Amino acid sequence: MLGVLGGGQLGAMFAIAARRMGYRVCVFSDKADVPAARYADRFELVSYRDTQSLTKAVEDLAVVTFEFENVPAEAASAIAKVVPVHPSAAVLHTTQDRIREKAFLVAHGLPCVAHRPVVSLNELTGAIAEIGTPAVLKTSASGYDGKGQYRIETSDQCATAWTILATDRAILEEWIEFELECSVVVARSSQGAIEAFAPSRNQHTNHILDVSVSPSGLPIPVEREAMRQATVILEAMDFVGVACIEFFVTKDGRVLVNEIAPRPHNSGHLTIDACVSSQFEQQVRSICNLPLGSTAQSMPAAMANLLGDCWKNGDPDWAAALSVPGLRLFLYGKTTATAGRKMGHLTALAATSQEALHNVTLARSLACRMPS
Repeated sequence: MLGVLGGGQLGAMFAIAARRMGYRVCVFSDKADVPAARYADRFELVSYRDTQSLTKAVEDLAVVTFEFENVPAEAASAIAKVVPVHPSAAVLHTTQDRIREKAFLVAHGLPCVAHRPVVSLNELTGAIAEIGTPAVLKTSASGYDGKGQYRIETSDQCATAWTILATDRAILEEWIEFELECSVVVARSSQGAIEAFAPSRNQHTNHILDVSVSPSGLPIPVEREAMRQATVILEAMDFVGVACIEFFVTKDGRVLVNEIAPRPHNSGHLTIDACVSSQFEQQVRSICNLPLGSTAQSMPAAMANLLGDCWKNGDPDWAAALSVPGLRLFLYGKTTATAGRKMGHLTALAATSQEALHNVTLARSLACRMPS
């Protein structure tokens, strides 16, 4: 039996992959009605900070992983004394804090945007004087999908930004006019074997991933550099499991690390339908000391998120969406649709990336009754 900390859709997809391979799955969540619970052989409703209950509950498990990086590193450390945890608590400690993550990147010679850690309004004012404007202030921890961020256009907005974020630990990052965003989902085994999926080209709307496309259409040197950096990161962390490295690609072709997600990622959902082994099968293989699977892609693919906004005009028209050739639908089983909440995704397979992108956006517009 495998354990997964977190009950969201990533945990559900992990459980589906694990059960297909003959494993049983125990899901741990601090909320009762979660997608992964529907696929669990055992479900534990427990606080991630209740290390005593967690360590007792994992005693009969073979290995534990996680589906989101905001599990306290202390919980992973405690569990690791009883059963293996992949990725490690040390990886969590680094990646769940933007200041520590940027320090890791700098220490290993990996390119990223100019940045300064700030712990007070005075430090923020000084950092703005060094980096300039525009810049973006981010909370050091717990931010995702654009939450915990404030774009500073002029230096006189520092006090407002500091008040709105209401934190005592943040990071100021240079604002760059990048050409595009891409990501690499990559797996590493305990023996050090690494398999990376081809980079996907990503489009965001309101700071939330909207569409991912693979093949990316990026120049070959850019793809190779992104995959090289992803490999360096996992090796430097002695990472076991699946991670997604998100990149900015600048107008002059530089590849800059934006964030490290120490888990499967939304941009890798297209691997479920398009690749020999999905990112979730790779997660199972890597933490269970199995050989990593092939990342070969059978056809070009595009993935489009289905947010709660799609339900604002009533139930989506799934029949219309699935009338588009090559479409696959994955709904996560969440009971309440709210704006910005990830409720599912569509994947389109086609002869070219452009056709896949067209088909998946068309299908979503039909389902959600909105202009294509």
